[in-house]
Amino acid sequence: MILRGLTLAGGIAGAAATSQFPEFSQQYAQRLGGAVDALAEVVADFDASAAAVGLDRSEALAQMQGSAFLQRRQADMAQTFVRYDRLSADLAALEGQGPFMRAYNLPRLRDAQIARAAWDAYQPAVPLNFAGISFAVIGFILGSAALGLLFKLLFWPFRRRANPA
Repeated sequence: MILRGLTLAGGIAGAAATSQFPEFSQQYAQRLGGAVDALAEVVADFDASAAAVGLDRSEALAQMQGSAFLQRRQADMAQTFVRYDRLSADLAALEGQGPFMRAYNLPRLRDAQIARAAWDAYQPAVPLNFAGISFAVIGFILGSAALGLLFKLLFWPFRRRANPA
């Protein structure tokens, strides 16, 4: 009886956790759009400066040498370009998608800085829409199944064996 109660509690915990995904992923996508916009300005400014002296991006990066500061700035800008490309691709995949497609594209919600900012501003709530209820049901099933399996594995060595007659 206690194990069933604990399994039910695991299901409820799973439901509570997964029902939050639709709203959190929406907030992540909004912050992702803001980050892409901010990085686009930096990239456009760098490209404009390079074009003003007749260079493309890679040529301008290659010329950033000669001092520790320039080499550090070169590495920072190279990382900025890589992050901008990655986040732009993530945004393109997530933009306009509903919660089920955002769940399908879960690996695209991978930027730690954006996830941390979204989590800091996130307020958990009880979602009463189709997506929230669907994710809650899935979480309940997964939570119950996970705890049920864990209890079966833990108590497997202690189960009674039937006497062969």
